Amino acid sequence: MSTFTLEGWLPAQQKRVETLLAGRMESIARRSPARLAEAMRYSLLDGGKRLRPVLCLAFSDAVARASNGGGEPANDAACALECIHTYSLVHDDLPAMDDDDLRRGRPTNHKVHGEAMAILAGDALLTDAFSLLASGSPAEQSLRGRLVAELALAAGAGGMVGGQVLDIAEDRPAELDYLQRLHRMKTGALIKAACRMGAIAGGADAQALDAAEIYGDAVGLAFQIADDLLDVTASAEAMGKPTGADAAAGRHTFPAVVGLERSRQMAKDHVARALAAVAPLEGADGPLAALARYSIERSS
Repeated sequence: MSTFTLEGWLPAQQKRVETLLAGRMESIARRSPARLAEAMRYSLLDGGKRLRPVLCLAFSDAVARASNGGGEPANDAACALECIHTYSLVHDDLPAMDDDDLRRGRPTNHKVHGEAMAILAGDALLTDAFSLLASGSPAEQSLRGRLVAELALAAGAGGMVGGQVLDIAEDRPAELDYLQRLHRMKTGALIKAACRMGAIAGGADAQALDAAEIYGDAVGLAFQIADDLLDVTASAEAMGKPTGADAAAGRHTFPAVVGLERSRQMAKDHVARALAAVAPLEGADGPLAALARYSIERSS
């Protein structure tokens, strides 16, 4: 029976991420127009679960215990992931996309700073993510190059952006295979990249990198299924954003395609796959296992 709990560990890791993000945002702000920096800060430093950077650092820490890896490349990878994730949220909320007024319980970026500045803030977060990741000592450049490639593939046409295109397609079929492909790209690609990038920064061998790949794929799907379930069952107050929007827009979600009970079982099956993948790294009683369970047990 697991004795590890997230209650103490996760807030400490989230605080660790907040400190890293604040420091890097200040560095960006020193060379940016004030209005742009303000809009970037508004979305980047507004809290959230910080799942992707926490996963990145957790994998780096797990692998680094054996390899003495991690350090600044892992910290920069964590921040770059959150910059990419934040830019995607800012752009997804725009009128041309999801047209949302609320994000994490606050007005969306374009409602506060205007559409043009929100677009530019997203552009800057995307671009500066790669600047953060690529900058380091000459001795780190080979490692950082691998990290840049991982993030670019996950964020681009074959990953998050391509998944968004599948999501807004008017002729998208109500089929499980299509839905899983869509979410492996739109949500899962960045989550899987977070796991792989943490492992790479920590000095992972081939076996550990394979574990990160399997775990990331499984948790990415479990997380999205849980999101779809929460959109049906949770309140807007709990979620910090409107719920029921997918159904109102006629979008195909896991509950809509396979039903609530099968969706719940699929999420549990993906978590079981994630737990099996990381057992050789930390056993059944560690932060990665707990984060996998958290992906479907959370309430927002």
